[in-house]
Amino acid sequence: MSERTARRVRKGPDERRDQILASARALFKDRPYDSVSNTEIAAAAGVSRGLLNHYFGTKRDLYLAAVAQMMAVPPVPVPAFVQGTGVRERVAESIDAWLELLERNRTTWVTALDLTSPAGDPELERILDEARERAVDHMTEVVGLTPTARDHPEVRSAFRGFSGMAEATTREWLKYDRLTRPQVHLILEEVLLHVLEKVLPHLIDPAEPRAHP
Repeated sequence: MSERTARRVRKGPDERRDQILASARALFKDRPYDSVSNTEIAAAAGVSRGLLNHYFGTKRDLYLAAVAQMMAVPPVPVPAFVQGTGVRERVAESIDAWLELLERNRTTWVTALDLTSPAGDPELERILDEARERAVDHMTEVVGLTPTARDHPEVRSAFRGFSGMAEATTREWLKYDRLTRPQVHLILEEVLLHVLEKVLPHLIDPAEPRAHP
């Protein structure tokens, strides 16, 4: 057996699939979906077009797998509870880490959001919905409201609403350059803190009197 054949044999199906997926993610991360071809992905992965189609079928299937992998990366670590550190600091740290993840995957994120617009891709919408639910889980843990969110579904609904605003705001930054990253951070931090301090108490206990300025 030649050295070249030995190297080929050592790559099992899972490793080969991961190799193709990594190459696809690298291309989709920096370029629009329509500008990347399966032939180009196969060349970048060092495999034949037929082998790529064997593992993923169409370019759409491959793109969905790439987005699902990106959205399934280990979540941004929940900041540790440090004595003297308040909710604002924990929220700021979490938002900063999330924006860093999006900036590193700028094109993939924007394309995923664009494809879930009206008449978009239902399968991609499902992938993003699952990611949104994980984001809600993360947010409730960051602010220490996991038990409350479990008992009060309206709390999770409020966080889903915030998540939708966060997606729209990041599109303004990453696609249109109408906001800077610090501006996005400021908006998300202040809105989330307002929801926590002024909105959630009334959702949980509607009878509680509202504070007047």
